[in-house]
Amino acid sequence: MVSSRSPVAGLSRRNLPFIPVFAQAVAAVAPAGAMSVIPALVFGATGSYLVLSFLLAMVVILLVSSCLRPMAQRMAAVSGLYSYTAKGLGPVAAITAGWSAIFGYGLVAMASLLAVGTYGANILENLGASAGSGTLVVCSTILAAGALAGFFMVRGIRISAKVTLVVECVSILLLAALLTAYFVLARPRVDFASVFSGSDDFHSLSLGVVVAVSAFVGFESSTTLGGEAQRPLINIPRTIRWTPVVTGALYLLAVTGQDIALRDAPASIAASTTPLSDMFHLKIAPFMAVMLDAGIAGSFFACTVASVNALARTLFCMGREGVAPKVIGRAHPAFKTPWTAIVTAIPVVAGVPIVMVLSGVSPEKGLIDLFTLGAYGYLGTYVLASASLPFFLRRIGESTWLSWGMGGLTVGAVVFVVWNAVAVSVQEGNFQAVIYGALITLSVLYAQFLLRHSPSRMDAVGIYDQTSDSDVHGSSPAGWIK
Repeated sequence: MVSSRSPVAGLSRRNLPFIPVFAQAVAAVAPAGAMSVIPALVFGATGSYLVLSFLLAMVVILLVSSCLRPMAQRMAAVSGLYSYTAKGLGPVAAITAGWSAIFGYGLVAMASLLAVGTYGANILENLGASAGSGTLVVCSTILAAGALAGFFMVRGIRISAKVTLVVECVSILLLAALLTAYFVLARPRVDFASVFSGSDDFHSLSLGVVVAVSAFVGFESSTTLGGEAQRPLINIPRTIRWTPVVTGALYLLAVTGQDIALRDAPASIAASTTPLSDMFHLKIAPFMAVMLDAGIAGSFFACTVASVNALARTLFCMGREGVAPKVIGRAHPAFKTPWTAIVTAIPVVAGVPIVMVLSGVSPEKGLIDLFTLGAYGYLGTYVLASASLPFFLRRIGESTWLSWGMGGLTVGAVVFVVWNAVAVSVQEGNFQAVIYGALITLSVLYAQFLLRHSPSRMDAVGIYDQTSDSDVHGSSPAGWIK
């Protein structure tokens, strides 16, 4: 099918090679930051099940990846899982998937900016240069990081992709070098057998898996670059395949080291918002703690850029479809980015963590709440997108028993994780599940409202990048040549 004009015209089409696309996915996962923050949260909940929790979480994410790849091989989506769900389960489910994805991307971006502010303030403290209110330092850092991220994203996808690639690579290498130095200088004798020892507490293991899954969310964000990536039907599925594998391998190495390092750490370090940094400061040298904080802050900054990039492109498609204000569907005439969606999202993404800090919420509680809420958003989208696979393939005449089995198995695995997360949330008296449930309810009501009062807009849900006349008769359609 050739259209006169692509529904997502205005973006920089077929301009992004594989490496920047891969960088987008890796940065959204933020492995260096997640390796430093989330294992400490899991350790506090599960003790000796840290490594096993991450291993099982990796299996769950690989199942999701297996469901997303066949759809990515057949459709160049700009709104990722939102568009896949539209073509599989229909527009009502797609609206819910879209809201859930926006919620996930937004909350993780907020948590990342809060982490940037927290670790930025920690750098000044370790350098002995902190002056004035710590709250003011954190808020100023969040504001500056948010503005800088917005500038990179509006300026162009190539620039923001390069920034995330460089920052994340440096952060990962820095963290790996520092962990190696720790064991050489502070722990020359390591009992690796202790990593796999422990009790038979199944509840602790299931809770650990719930938290560990949140370290992988965002791996699918490259699906929102289907319109801008070169050879999208090849490069996007390749990214979906390898991002969980690469980040999972990094996590397993990192959590093994951190499990050993934190196992006999003082209570003050284990309970800290920045446990690794405090451990380096206490046991080795303050300057190494500063380097570690800089690497973690850089990783979370890259995560902010990648998360808002994905969020903005989902909003952009909704604006083009008419299910969101049409102004959000505008692209910058010179930079060819969804600039109105970006400048709409950034004030909210930066404003929420600033309000939390000013209201007295501790950084640790803020990070846990925001990351947990964000994980709900991602997992809800994974359920709907995975369930879409067999219906998507049946619609184009390629249905197989394997697709039905894979879809059912993946939905069951993700629902199990969500169910455990909700159970833990209820037991601990938290309201994250209630907040996410209210969001889902509102999304369904909104979809029903559109279905009743504006069915033409619902018919438009699920737009994707299509071959246009200019691809065939004008410039070379390099994006479609294998």
